[in-house]
Amino acid sequence: MVFLAGPRQVGKTTLARRIMDKSATGLYLSWDRRTDRLAIREARWPADPTLVVLDELHKWRDWKRWLKGEYDAHRNLHQFLVTGSARLDVYRRGGDSLQGRYHHWRLHPFTTAEMENGAAVKVLAPGREIAIAAGTAKRASLDALLAYGGFPEPLFAASARTLRRWQRERVDRFFREDVRDVATIHDLGSLEMLADLVPGRVGSPLSLNSLREDLEVSHTAVSRWIDLLDRLYHLFLIRPFALRALRGLKKMPKVYLWDTSLVDDAGARFENVVALHLLKLCHYMQDRDGYRVDLHYLRDTTGREVDFLVTWNGKPWFAVEAKVGDENLAPALPYFRERLRIPYAYQVVLNGTADYVKDGIRCLPAAKFLAALV
Repeated sequence: MVFLAGPRQVGKTTLARRIMDKSATGLYLSWDRRTDRLAIREARWPADPTLVVLDELHKWRDWKRWLKGEYDAHRNLHQFLVTGSARLDVYRRGGDSLQGRYHHWRLHPFTTAEMENGAAVKVLAPGREIAIAAGTAKRASLDALLAYGGFPEPLFAASARTLRRWQRERVDRFFREDVRDVATIHDLGSLEMLADLVPGRVGSPLSLNSLREDLEVSHTAVSRWIDLLDRLYHLFLIRPFALRALRGLKKMPKVYLWDTSLVDDAGARFENVVALHLLKLCHYMQDRDGYRVDLHYLRDTTGREVDFLVTWNGKPWFAVEAKVGDENLAPALPYFRERLRIPYAYQVVLNGTADYVKDGIRCLPAAKFLAALV
């Protein structure tokens, strides 16, 4: 059994239907449709082996108990794919009755590699150098992601008007449905104000005390709200990499958004896009192969910083610095690479064309690097 969860409107239903189309036989049922709700509760399954797709099942109060019974009874004949919004992930964590019966997959917005290469399955080996294709980088896919974000509807509409309408409707539904369904928030207005403040802090260490002062609420409330927005796939946090060999690392996490189109600053938006690509790589290797691959950043008390560090089994694998136009190597990259013995390091430049290696660090166009991921 597979659980497929992710941000609202990321395209889970469409993907589920495509998976079902490729199977020999498939049955798609959505809890949002009255006739399908009746069919689910009756639990009458086909006699032949079938892929059963259950969409938005988590909206049923007794879904976990019911699903456990149906899976145990029919696991030798049918395969079950359970899809849903971020609330599926939240409710899944609420108990362990399904433990050992499912694989959990996180579905991300579109990335450069997916737009360029389709849905081809990649088998990646942690600890190895990223296999970057030779030739000139294609900018069209990356430019589209920067302009419209990675969610399917605004991305493929390629319309600023569609994006504005979609953003407003998505944010309204997020607070009206997702937030209200999983938590009791007495001061919803302040939570919405917090969500409005986050885009201006993308790519910077997140100070909860500063947010507390801006919102005039308690530190506990801000911490709880940030955690809620994280669990509901509105934002995600990247924490600093801690190692004894490097003292004085800042402990504050950096914040990024799942919807990059909400970030106004061009540099911060580009960094957010790179962060999403690297997070998807980590989640892909975690969910598909069970590797312990995590995303961090590096920053010390003197102000030296590297935007991203990907680790494998708690050890550095490769570092990435994101630049809009500067093709000169950032001084912090060789410093951290030497001190932490990072095997590979990349500086990815949005508007750059040069592709060279210096001091063991490769500087290359961002589109070329991102297309080599997943």
